Amino acid sequence: MSRLLQSPKALAGALLVLLILLTALLAPLLAPFDPLQLDPAVSVMPPSAANWLGTDFFGRDILSRMVWGARPSLMIGFASVAIGCAIGSAIGLAAGFFGGWVDLVLMRPIDVLLSFPIVVLALALVAALGPSLMNLILTISLLFVPRFARVVRAETLALRELDYVDAARASGQTPYRIIVRHLLPNATAQIIVTCTVFMADAILIEAGLSFLGVGVTPPEPSWGNMLAEGRSNILGAPWLTTFPGLMLTLTLIGFNLLGDALRDILDPRLRGVQA
Repeated sequence: MSRLLQSPKALAGALLVLLILLTALLAPLLAPFDPLQLDPAVSVMPPSAANWLGTDFFGRDILSRMVWGARPSLMIGFASVAIGCAIGSAIGLAAGFFGGWVDLVLMRPIDVLLSFPIVVLALALVAALGPSLMNLILTISLLFVPRFARVVRAETLALRELDYVDAARASGQTPYRIIVRHLLPNATAQIIVTCTVFMADAILIEAGLSFLGVGVTPPEPSWGNMLAEGRSNILGAPWLTTFPGLMLTLTLIGFNLLGDALRDILDPRLRGVQA
């Protein structure tokens, strides 16, 4: 914690992430209007005293929709990363520790999934499962399983060669106990960093799918579908895309800064190099 507080990069990232989280949690208090309220009389109005960030084609308040749009983005991000981390880490730990045919059976399907472009695979999964919030979470989770598995497997391959693992084997501990009591705790730092970085990726994927019309279903607000709605008049009404795009950018910067700083802080090898 002391190293975290001494890192300007970590503090900047944590502050941005905290602001976004508070925006999502306090959306009912922060949003001045109902995000679904239609008012054709004030459609496509520029920022004003009544509507601080302007209105869209249906007269809905941009600020209210942007604040409420943080909720699905963060919920999908956290849920998909948590599911992907749990499944991918279990696969990576088993494949890295046992090796041999276990590694072959577990990692070959992972290699197949990694061979597909992430956007193409996401569109295929959403098309197969259907557009809904739960299916969107499952889709993004499946995209992260092979990536978590690769990262954790690589870390496990390095850890299993260390002396304390040999000592645990010599003392007669079962493979399950070695993985849970020795390998997993020592891989936790890498997993935490990976989760933080993948949070930004999950939010960006959700925004991309919503932009393409297969993510969060309108009229429910999402930063991605707000960008899609405003792209047809990006020059005549730039506020339709500028403010949601800025919110998305700040969120991604915050998680990336925090993840990069956590990697520097939690990895003792990097601390040694810096020292």
